[in-house]
Amino acid sequence: MSAFNLETCARSNILALEPYRCARDDYKDDGTNILLDANENAYGPSLTTAAASSASSATTSSGPEIDFLGLHRYPDPHQRGLKRLLCNLRNTHHHTDKKITPDNLFVGVGSDEAIDSLMRCFCVPGRDRILVCPPTYGMYSVSAQVNDVGLVKIPLLPAPSFALDVANIKQALSNEPNIKLAYLCSPGNPTGAPLAKEDIRQLLEHPTWNGVVIVDEAYIDFSPEGSSLAEWVAEWPNLAIMQTSSKGFGMAGIRLGSLFASAPIARLLNSMKSPYNITSPTSALAMYAFSPDGLAVMHANREKIVAQRERLIRELPKIKGIGRLRGGIESNFLLYELLNKVGQPDNVTALAVYERLAENRGVVVRFRGKEHGCLGCLRITVGTETEVTRFLESVGETLAEVNGHDIVVYSDEEKREVEANAVIS
Repeated sequence: MSAFNLETCARSNILALEPYRCARDDYKDDGTNILLDANENAYGPSLTTAAASSASSATTSSGPEIDFLGLHRYPDPHQRGLKRLLCNLRNTHHHTDKKITPDNLFVGVGSDEAIDSLMRCFCVPGRDRILVCPPTYGMYSVSAQVNDVGLVKIPLLPAPSFALDVANIKQALSNEPNIKLAYLCSPGNPTGAPLAKEDIRQLLEHPTWNGVVIVDEAYIDFSPEGSSLAEWVAEWPNLAIMQTSSKGFGMAGIRLGSLFASAPIARLLNSMKSPYNITSPTSALAMYAFSPDGLAVMHANREKIVAQRERLIRELPKIKGIGRLRGGIESNFLLYELLNKVGQPDNVTALAVYERLAENRGVVVRFRGKEHGCLGCLRITVGTETEVTRFLESVGETLAEVNGHDIVVYSDEEKREVEANAVIS
Protein backbone atom coordinates (compact mmCIF):
# COMPACT_ATOMS: atom_id res chain seq x y z
CA MET A 1 0.00 0.00 0.00
CA SER A 2 1.06 3.54 -0.71
CA ALA A 3 1.52 6.20 1.96
CA PHE A 4 -0.19 8.78 -0.27
CA ASN A 5 -2.53 11.24 1.43
CA LEU A 6 -3.91 14.00 -0.78
CA GLU A 7 -4.89 16.18 2.17
CA THR A 8 -1.29 16.42 3.38
CA CYS A 9 0.45 16.19 -0.02
CA ALA A 10 -1.32 19.00 -1.88
CA ARG A 11 -0.76 22.63 -0.91
CA SER A 12 -3.23 23.82 1.71
CA ASN A 13 -4.18 26.92 -0.27
CA ILE A 14 -5.09 24.73 -3.28
CA LEU A 15 -7.15 22.38 -1.13
CA ALA A 16 -9.08 25.40 0.13
CA LEU A 17 -9.51 26.93 -3.33
CA GLU A 18 -12.99 27.87 -4.48
CA PRO A 19 -12.97 27.48 -8.27
CA TYR A 20 -14.18 30.25 -10.55
CA ARG A 21 -17.83 29.81 -11.49
CA CYS A 22 -19.88 31.47 -14.20
CA ALA A 23 -23.64 31.82 -14.53
CA ARG A 24 -23.68 29.08 -17.15
CA ASP A 25 -22.48 26.60 -14.56
CA ASP A 26 -25.89 27.13 -12.96
CA TYR A 27 -28.05 27.81 -16.02
CA LYS A 28 -27.10 25.77 -19.04
CA ASP A 29 -27.62 27.33 -22.46
CA ASP A 30 -30.17 25.35 -24.48
CA GLY A 31 -29.87 27.62 -27.51
CA THR A 32 -32.92 29.70 -26.68
CA ASN A 33 -31.53 31.78 -23.79
CA ILE A 34 -30.59 35.42 -24.10
CA LEU A 35 -27.02 35.43 -22.80
CA LEU A 36 -26.34 38.65 -20.92
CA ASP A 37 -24.14 37.20 -18.19
CA ALA A 38 -20.53 37.13 -19.47
CA ASN A 39 -20.00 40.56 -21.08
CA GLU A 40 -19.57 39.00 -24.53
CA ASN A 41 -20.03 40.94 -27.77
CA ALA A 42 -23.59 40.13 -28.83
CA TYR A 43 -22.96 41.11 -32.47
CA GLY A 44 -20.47 38.30 -33.04
CA PRO A 45 -16.80 37.95 -33.99
CA SER A 46 -14.89 40.39 -36.15
CA LEU A 47 -15.28 38.22 -39.24
CA THR A 48 -17.38 38.81 -42.32
CA THR A 49 -20.11 36.25 -42.92
CA ALA A 50 -18.33 35.22 -46.13
CA ALA A 51 -15.01 34.71 -44.33
CA ALA A 52 -16.60 32.66 -41.55
CA SER A 53 -18.57 30.55 -44.03
CA SER A 54 -15.44 29.94 -46.11
CA ALA A 55 -13.47 28.83 -43.04
CA SER A 56 -16.31 26.60 -41.87
CA SER A 57 -16.62 24.99 -45.32
CA ALA A 58 -12.90 24.28 -45.47
CA THR A 59 -13.13 22.57 -42.11
CA THR A 60 -16.31 20.58 -42.61
CA SER A 61 -15.10 19.17 -45.93
CA SER A 62 -12.55 17.10 -44.00
CA GLY A 63 -14.28 16.57 -40.68
CA PRO A 64 -15.51 18.65 -37.76
CA GLU A 65 -18.05 21.40 -37.99
CA ILE A 66 -16.83 24.61 -36.35
CA ASP A 67 -19.27 27.46 -35.90
CA PHE A 68 -16.99 30.43 -36.50
CA LEU A 69 -19.97 32.74 -36.11
CA GLY A 70 -20.21 31.49 -32.53
CA LEU A 71 -16.69 32.59 -31.58
CA HIS A 72 -18.06 35.55 -29.66
CA ARG A 73 -19.26 33.13 -26.96
CA TYR A 74 -16.89 31.68 -24.36
CA PRO A 75 -16.12 27.99 -24.89
CA ASP A 76 -17.37 25.16 -22.72
CA PRO A 77 -15.31 25.38 -19.48
CA HIS A 78 -15.79 21.70 -18.63
CA GLN A 79 -15.33 19.87 -21.96
CA ARG A 80 -17.14 16.76 -20.79
CA GLY A 81 -17.91 15.61 -24.35
CA LEU A 82 -14.23 15.73 -25.24
CA LYS A 83 -13.32 14.01 -21.98
CA ARG A 84 -15.79 11.19 -22.69
CA LEU A 85 -14.07 10.50 -26.00
CA LEU A 86 -10.68 10.40 -24.29
CA CYS A 87 -12.04 7.93 -21.73
CA ASN A 88 -13.48 5.76 -24.50
CA LEU A 89 -10.05 5.69 -26.11
CA ARG A 90 -8.18 4.67 -22.96
CA ASN A 91 -10.69 2.35 -21.25
CA THR A 92 -9.05 -0.75 -22.75
CA HIS A 93 -9.19 -2.98 -19.62
CA HIS A 94 -5.62 -4.09 -20.21
CA HIS A 95 -4.72 -2.95 -16.67
CA THR A 96 -7.94 -2.88 -14.63
CA ASP A 97 -11.59 -3.84 -14.79
CA LYS A 98 -12.52 -0.39 -13.50
CA LYS A 99 -13.48 2.47 -15.79
CA ILE A 100 -12.23 6.02 -15.89
CA THR A 101 -14.78 8.79 -16.45
CA PRO A 102 -14.64 12.51 -17.30
CA ASP A 103 -14.20 13.10 -13.57
CA ASN A 104 -10.71 11.60 -13.96
CA LEU A 105 -9.60 14.16 -16.52
CA PHE A 106 -7.93 17.55 -16.78
CA VAL A 107 -7.44 19.03 -20.26
CA GLY A 108 -5.05 21.88 -20.86
CA VAL A 109 -3.06 23.87 -23.37
CA GLY A 110 -0.65 21.10 -24.26
CA SER A 111 0.94 18.75 -21.74
CA ASP A 112 3.03 21.68 -20.58
CA GLU A 113 0.02 23.18 -18.79
CA ALA A 114 -0.48 19.89 -16.93
CA ILE A 115 3.22 19.77 -15.97
CA ASP A 116 3.01 23.29 -14.55
CA SER A 117 -0.37 22.81 -12.88
CA LEU A 118 0.82 19.76 -10.98
CA MET A 119 3.74 21.71 -9.54
CA ARG A 120 1.52 24.62 -8.53
CA CYS A 121 -0.92 22.18 -6.93
CA PHE A 122 1.55 20.15 -4.89
CA CYS A 123 4.84 22.03 -4.51
CA VAL A 124 5.43 24.93 -2.14
CA PRO A 125 7.89 27.33 -3.86
CA GLY A 126 11.30 27.46 -2.27
CA ARG A 127 10.68 24.32 -0.22
CA ASP A 128 9.40 21.34 -2.21
CA ARG A 129 11.15 19.37 -4.96
CA ILE A 130 10.42 17.07 -7.87
CA LEU A 131 12.28 13.97 -9.03
CA VAL A 132 13.26 13.47 -12.68
CA CYS A 133 15.17 10.72 -14.48
CA PRO A 134 17.52 12.05 -17.18
CA PRO A 135 17.74 11.85 -20.08
CA THR A 136 14.19 13.16 -20.21
CA TYR A 137 11.89 15.91 -21.42
CA GLY A 138 13.34 19.32 -20.63
CA MET A 139 10.11 21.09 -19.63
CA TYR A 140 10.01 19.35 -16.24
CA SER A 141 13.15 21.23 -15.24
CA VAL A 142 12.04 24.48 -16.88
CA SER A 143 8.72 24.44 -15.08
CA ALA A 144 10.45 23.60 -11.80
CA GLN A 145 12.72 26.63 -12.16
CA VAL A 146 9.79 28.90 -13.04
CA ASN A 147 7.92 27.70 -9.95
CA ASP A 148 11.00 27.85 -7.67
CA VAL A 149 10.83 24.09 -7.13
CA GLY A 150 13.98 22.03 -6.54
CA LEU A 151 15.20 19.10 -8.64
CA VAL A 152 16.38 15.65 -7.61
CA LYS A 153 17.93 13.74 -10.54
CA ILE A 154 18.17 9.95 -10.62
CA PRO A 155 19.48 8.97 -14.08
CA LEU A 156 17.96 6.13 -16.03
CA LEU A 157 19.98 2.93 -16.27
CA PRO A 158 22.47 2.88 -19.18
CA ALA A 159 21.43 2.41 -22.80
CA PRO A 160 20.03 0.54 -24.50
CA SER A 161 17.45 -0.24 -21.81
CA PHE A 162 17.16 3.27 -20.34
CA ALA A 163 15.10 1.65 -17.58
CA LEU A 164 14.23 3.19 -14.23
CA ASP A 165 16.87 2.82 -11.53
CA VAL A 166 14.20 1.68 -9.12
CA ALA A 167 16.49 1.04 -6.16
CA ASN A 168 18.02 4.52 -6.22
CA ILE A 169 14.69 6.22 -6.90
CA LYS A 170 13.12 4.45 -3.92
CA GLN A 171 16.09 5.42 -1.77
CA ALA A 172 15.73 9.07 -2.81
CA LEU A 173 12.00 9.04 -2.09
CA SER A 174 12.77 7.62 1.35
CA ASN A 175 15.64 9.90 2.32
CA GLU A 176 15.48 13.14 0.31
CA PRO A 177 13.19 15.70 1.98
CA ASN A 178 10.16 17.33 0.38
CA ILE A 179 9.92 15.43 -2.91
CA LYS A 180 6.29 15.79 -3.94
CA LEU A 181 6.26 14.64 -7.57
CA ALA A 182 8.17 12.12 -9.68
CA TYR A 183 8.06 12.87 -13.43
CA LEU A 184 8.68 9.80 -15.59
CA CYS A 185 8.56 9.61 -19.39
CA SER A 186 7.31 6.46 -21.16
CA PRO A 187 8.18 6.03 -23.97
CA GLY A 188 11.11 8.21 -23.06
CA ASN A 189 12.15 11.41 -24.77
CA PRO A 190 14.83 11.27 -26.19
CA THR A 191 15.22 7.55 -25.54
CA GLY A 192 12.13 6.09 -27.23
CA ALA A 193 12.21 3.37 -24.56
CA PRO A 194 9.12 2.34 -22.57
CA LEU A 195 9.26 2.02 -18.79
CA ALA A 196 8.32 -1.28 -17.20
CA LYS A 197 4.88 -1.29 -15.61
CA GLU A 198 6.18 -3.25 -12.62
CA ASP A 199 8.92 -0.67 -12.01
CA ILE A 200 6.25 2.03 -11.88
CA ARG A 201 4.18 -0.14 -9.54
CA GLN A 202 7.09 -0.35 -7.10
CA LEU A 203 7.19 3.44 -6.87
CA LEU A 204 3.43 3.65 -6.42
CA GLU A 205 3.69 1.15 -3.56
CA HIS A 206 6.42 3.07 -1.72
CA PRO A 207 5.51 2.58 1.94
CA THR A 208 6.57 6.00 3.27
CA TRP A 209 6.61 8.50 0.39
CA ASN A 210 3.63 10.85 0.23
CA GLY A 211 3.76 12.03 -3.38
CA VAL A 212 2.47 11.53 -6.91
CA VAL A 213 4.01 9.49 -9.72
CA ILE A 214 3.46 11.20 -13.09
CA VAL A 215 3.97 9.20 -16.29
CA ASP A 216 4.27 11.29 -19.44
CA GLU A 217 2.85 9.21 -22.30
CA ALA A 218 3.26 11.75 -25.10
CA TYR A 219 4.37 9.03 -27.55
CA ILE A 220 2.12 6.21 -26.32
CA ASP A 221 0.19 5.90 -29.58
CA PHE A 222 3.33 4.53 -31.25
CA SER A 223 3.52 1.73 -28.66
CA PRO A 224 1.67 -1.59 -28.90
CA GLU A 225 -2.07 -1.44 -28.28
CA GLY A 226 -2.97 -1.40 -24.60
CA SER A 227 0.35 0.09 -23.47
CA SER A 228 -1.19 3.21 -21.96
CA LEU A 229 -1.60 3.16 -18.19
CA ALA A 230 -4.27 5.89 -18.27
CA GLU A 231 -7.02 3.64 -16.93
CA TRP A 232 -4.71 2.57 -14.07
CA VAL A 233 -5.49 5.86 -12.29
CA ALA A 234 -8.74 4.16 -11.25
CA GLU A 235 -6.59 1.84 -9.11
CA TRP A 236 -3.93 4.25 -7.84
CA PRO A 237 -4.78 7.58 -6.16
CA ASN A 238 -1.11 8.64 -6.41
CA LEU A 239 -0.76 8.12 -10.18
CA ALA A 240 -1.22 10.70 -12.95
CA ILE A 241 -0.86 10.02 -16.68
CA MET A 242 -0.16 12.83 -19.15
CA GLN A 243 -0.94 12.56 -22.87
CA THR A 244 -1.05 14.86 -25.87
CA SER A 245 -2.80 15.22 -29.22
CA SER A 246 0.44 16.51 -30.79
CA LYS A 247 2.24 13.27 -31.64
CA GLY A 248 0.19 10.23 -32.64
CA PHE A 249 -2.80 12.35 -33.64
CA GLY A 250 -0.77 14.94 -35.54
CA MET A 251 -2.60 17.87 -33.91
CA ALA A 252 0.32 19.86 -32.51
CA GLY A 253 -1.17 23.14 -33.74
CA ILE A 254 -4.28 22.96 -31.54
CA ARG A 255 -2.21 22.64 -28.32
CA LEU A 256 -4.32 20.11 -26.45
CA GLY A 257 -2.96 17.99 -23.62
CA SER A 258 -4.74 15.74 -21.15
CA LEU A 259 -4.02 14.40 -17.71
CA PHE A 260 -5.70 11.34 -16.22
CA ALA A 261 -5.74 11.11 -12.43
CA SER A 262 -7.91 10.14 -9.49
CA ALA A 263 -11.08 12.21 -9.31
CA PRO A 264 -9.85 14.21 -6.28
CA ILE A 265 -6.60 15.21 -8.03
CA ALA A 266 -8.43 16.02 -11.28
CA ARG A 267 -10.88 18.15 -9.29
CA LEU A 268 -8.06 20.17 -7.75
CA LEU A 269 -6.39 20.76 -11.12
CA ASN A 270 -9.67 21.79 -12.72
CA SER A 271 -10.30 24.19 -9.84
CA MET A 272 -6.97 25.91 -10.53
CA LYS A 273 -7.17 26.32 -14.28
CA SER A 274 -8.29 29.35 -16.25
CA PRO A 275 -12.04 28.94 -16.78
CA TYR A 276 -12.00 28.78 -20.60
CA ASN A 277 -8.57 27.37 -21.36
CA ILE A 278 -9.67 25.13 -24.27
CA THR A 279 -10.90 27.11 -27.27
CA SER A 280 -14.00 26.15 -29.24
CA PRO A 281 -12.01 25.39 -32.46
CA THR A 282 -9.54 23.29 -30.46
CA SER A 283 -12.37 21.33 -28.86
CA ALA A 284 -14.17 20.73 -32.17
CA LEU A 285 -11.03 19.57 -33.94
CA ALA A 286 -10.00 17.33 -31.04
CA MET A 287 -13.43 15.72 -30.82
CA TYR A 288 -13.18 14.83 -34.49
CA ALA A 289 -9.66 13.44 -34.03
CA PHE A 290 -10.89 11.17 -31.21
CA SER A 291 -14.03 10.09 -33.09
CA PRO A 292 -14.14 6.78 -35.04
CA ASP A 293 -13.37 8.59 -38.32
CA GLY A 294 -10.46 10.48 -36.77
CA LEU A 295 -9.09 7.34 -35.15
CA ALA A 296 -9.14 5.58 -38.53
CA VAL A 297 -6.99 8.36 -39.99
CA MET A 298 -4.62 8.23 -37.01
CA HIS A 299 -4.17 4.47 -37.32
CA ALA A 300 -3.52 4.73 -41.07
CA ASN A 301 -0.90 7.43 -40.54
CA ARG A 302 0.64 5.45 -37.71
CA GLU A 303 1.14 2.48 -40.06
CA LYS A 304 3.01 4.72 -42.50
CA ILE A 305 5.21 6.10 -39.73
CA VAL A 306 5.99 2.62 -38.41
CA ALA A 307 6.92 1.48 -41.92
CA GLN A 308 9.35 4.39 -42.30
CA ARG A 309 10.69 3.79 -38.79
CA GLU A 310 11.48 0.20 -39.76
CA ARG A 311 13.08 1.46 -42.95
CA LEU A 312 15.38 3.76 -40.98
CA ILE A 313 16.33 0.90 -38.66
CA ARG A 314 17.23 -1.21 -41.71
CA GLU A 315 19.07 1.44 -43.70
CA LEU A 316 20.89 3.65 -41.18
CA PRO A 317 23.32 0.95 -39.95
CA LYS A 318 24.49 0.46 -43.54
CA ILE A 319 25.89 4.00 -43.69
CA LYS A 320 29.51 4.43 -42.63
CA GLY A 321 29.66 6.62 -39.54
CA ILE A 322 26.28 5.60 -38.13
CA GLY A 323 26.68 3.84 -34.79
CA ARG A 324 24.30 2.03 -32.51
CA LEU A 325 20.59 2.57 -32.08
CA ARG A 326 20.17 3.71 -28.48
CA GLY A 327 16.99 3.17 -26.51
CA GLY A 328 13.75 1.84 -27.89
CA ILE A 329 11.55 2.03 -30.97
CA GLU A 330 8.15 2.77 -29.42
CA SER A 331 7.96 6.36 -30.64
CA ASN A 332 8.00 8.38 -33.86
CA PHE A 333 11.72 9.05 -33.53
CA LEU A 334 14.97 7.13 -33.21
CA LEU A 335 18.13 7.91 -31.24
CA TYR A 336 21.34 7.00 -33.08
CA GLU A 337 25.03 7.43 -32.34
CA LEU A 338 27.26 9.14 -34.88
CA LEU A 339 30.85 7.92 -35.03
CA ASN A 340 34.10 9.79 -35.62
CA LYS A 341 36.95 8.70 -37.89
CA VAL A 342 38.09 5.97 -35.49
CA GLY A 343 34.61 4.53 -34.99
CA GLN A 344 33.75 6.04 -31.61
CA PRO A 345 30.57 7.95 -30.68
CA ASP A 346 31.57 11.59 -30.61
CA ASN A 347 29.76 14.85 -29.86
CA VAL A 348 31.99 16.94 -32.13
CA THR A 349 31.07 14.74 -35.08
CA ALA A 350 27.38 14.60 -34.16
CA LEU A 351 27.14 18.36 -33.69
CA ALA A 352 28.91 19.02 -36.99
CA VAL A 353 26.56 16.67 -38.83
CA TYR A 354 23.54 18.25 -37.12
CA GLU A 355 24.60 21.76 -38.16
CA ARG A 356 25.58 20.85 -41.73
CA LEU A 357 22.39 18.89 -42.31
CA ALA A 358 20.33 21.95 -41.39
CA GLU A 359 22.46 24.66 -42.94
CA ASN A 360 23.57 22.96 -46.16
CA ARG A 361 20.84 20.44 -46.90
CA GLY A 362 17.70 21.79 -45.21
CA VAL A 363 17.25 18.70 -43.04
CA VAL A 364 16.66 19.50 -39.38
CA VAL A 365 17.12 16.79 -36.73
CA ARG A 366 17.97 17.21 -33.02
CA PHE A 367 21.41 17.02 -31.40
CA ARG A 368 21.07 15.20 -28.05
CA GLY A 369 24.73 14.46 -27.29
CA LYS A 370 24.78 16.52 -24.10
CA GLU A 371 21.97 14.50 -22.53
CA HIS A 372 22.90 11.88 -19.93
CA GLY A 373 23.90 8.62 -21.63
CA CYS A 374 23.47 10.03 -25.16
CA LEU A 375 27.07 10.71 -26.23
CA GLY A 376 27.30 11.44 -29.94
CA CYS A 377 23.58 11.03 -30.49
CA LEU A 378 21.10 12.60 -32.88
CA ARG A 379 17.36 12.23 -32.40
CA ILE A 380 15.70 11.68 -35.76
CA THR A 381 11.96 12.14 -36.17
CA VAL A 382 10.37 9.63 -38.55
CA GLY A 383 9.00 11.57 -41.52
CA THR A 384 7.21 10.72 -44.74
CA GLU A 385 8.73 8.33 -47.28
CA THR A 386 10.05 11.28 -49.28
CA GLU A 387 11.49 12.98 -46.18
CA VAL A 388 13.17 9.80 -45.00
CA THR A 389 14.71 9.27 -48.44
CA ARG A 390 16.13 12.79 -48.42
CA PHE A 391 17.45 12.34 -44.88
CA LEU A 392 19.18 9.04 -45.66
CA GLU A 393 20.89 10.55 -48.69
CA SER A 394 21.88 13.70 -46.81
CA VAL A 395 23.21 12.06 -43.66
CA GLY A 396 25.50 9.71 -45.58
CA GLU A 397 26.92 12.55 -47.65
CA THR A 398 27.30 14.79 -44.60
CA LEU A 399 29.06 12.13 -42.55
CA ALA A 400 31.50 11.61 -45.42
CA GLU A 401 32.22 15.35 -45.47
CA VAL A 402 32.72 15.58 -41.70
CA ASN A 403 34.86 12.46 -41.36
CA GLY A 404 36.79 12.99 -44.62
CA HIS A 405 36.02 9.71 -46.37
CA ASP A 406 34.16 8.63 -49.47
CA ILE A 407 30.45 7.95 -49.14
CA VAL A 408 30.13 4.33 -48.05
CA VAL A 409 26.93 2.29 -47.92
CA TYR A 410 27.52 -1.25 -46.70
CA SER A 411 25.67 -4.36 -47.68
CA ASP A 412 24.17 -6.30 -44.78
CA GLU A 413 27.08 -8.75 -44.79
CA GLU A 414 29.68 -5.98 -44.94
CA LYS A 415 27.95 -4.15 -42.10
CA ARG A 416 28.09 -7.23 -39.88
CA GLU A 417 31.81 -7.51 -40.55
CA VAL A 418 32.39 -3.83 -39.78
CA GLU A 419 30.45 -4.11 -36.53
CA ALA A 420 32.46 -7.17 -35.50
CA ASN A 421 35.72 -5.21 -35.93
CA ALA A 422 34.53 -1.76 -34.81
CA VAL A 423 36.06 0.14 -31.90
CA ILE A 424 32.95 1.35 -30.11
CA SER A 425 33.20 2.44 -26.48
